[in-house]
Amino acid sequence: MSTPVRTAAPRRATINDVAREAGTGKTSISRYLNGEMNVLSPDLRARIEAAIVRLHYQPNQMARGLKRGRNRLIGMLVADLTNPYTVEVLQGVEAACHALGYMPMICHAANEVEMERRFLALLTTYRVEGVIVNALGVGEDMLRPLGNGGIPVVLVDRSVSGLEADMVGLDNTAAAQVGTRHLLERGFDEICFVVQPFDNVSSRRQRQAAFGDVMRDVSGAHGLTVVLDLNDEASVGRALAALDHTVDAAAAAGRRIAWFAANAPVALRVALHLKARYGAHWQERVALLSFDDPDWAELAGISTIRQPTCDIGYRAVEFLSQRIDGATEAARDCLLAGELIVRASTGR
Repeated sequence: MSTPVRTAAPRRATINDVAREAGTGKTSISRYLNGEMNVLSPDLRARIEAAIVRLHYQPNQMARGLKRGRNRLIGMLVADLTNPYTVEVLQGVEAACHALGYMPMICHAANEVEMERRFLALLTTYRVEGVIVNALGVGEDMLRPLGNGGIPVVLVDRSVSGLEADMVGLDNTAAAQVGTRHLLERGFDEICFVVQPFDNVSSRRQRQAAFGDVMRDVSGAHGLTVVLDLNDEASVGRALAALDHTVDAAAAAGRRIAWFAANAPVALRVALHLKARYGAHWQERVALLSFDDPDWAELAGISTIRQPTCDIGYRAVEFLSQRIDGATEAARDCLLAGELIVRASTGR
């Protein structure tokens, strides 16, 4: 049996090859690639174009960008790619990068603070022109070196204490107020706000605080915050047991109860728990409203507060591009409005 002969991959054409094929120098090829057609004769332009086609030449955009001090790379650090919110924000980021001529480099930290730190250090070695951050444990001490190195940062969804940087996200206070008032108007007088640990995440803190403010202003209404740490199964078990107690107590007291989930991952976990405990008709026992609007929410008839996720991602890239181009104004907060989507879970 004969042994197959491996052939070497064809060598990619270089700028020297193009110059030799066109009968000119590298400087003329560089001018052609940079669009400086006015300094090249029609005959020379035609020869260069023909040489590029014959050799299938593809210029090294990274090398060209570095020579000019630009590489058009921007980094995006995200905490959780399994969260539908993150995926939808990325769609806006990619659309803006395509429109503005950037290449995104996505770093998924999987909710690991140490991984976030490593990715930020890695992005600097790639000489990215800017970084968009939607991460869990990133602090001022981790982001300050980027700014000191001339790499602008735009934050998505949450601010970082001590860091002056542009931030794009939902108007969390207004959205939480709208959701809480909707539940009260529908006659739910016992409302549990279910949220992941929020002490170090500004968006979660804002939502919880707005919920508490509205509840305190309504006489006779009972509001409770329950922390559901999705990274700790023992904590999840305790939190769900506490939530079960609120349902039983409300039923005994003849009160109508609703759970208000602070994001889609929380909503999915509690919805699965409710279905397991009460069966297919669980919504007759407890109403559910959630921040974010994943596809499954419509299927299950769950009311939501839809975020303008694609717009958030797009605006973040726009802000970053302005900083890359030299914008020096004070740090900006771009807060976009959410939309209440009423479905069967709270519509009765």
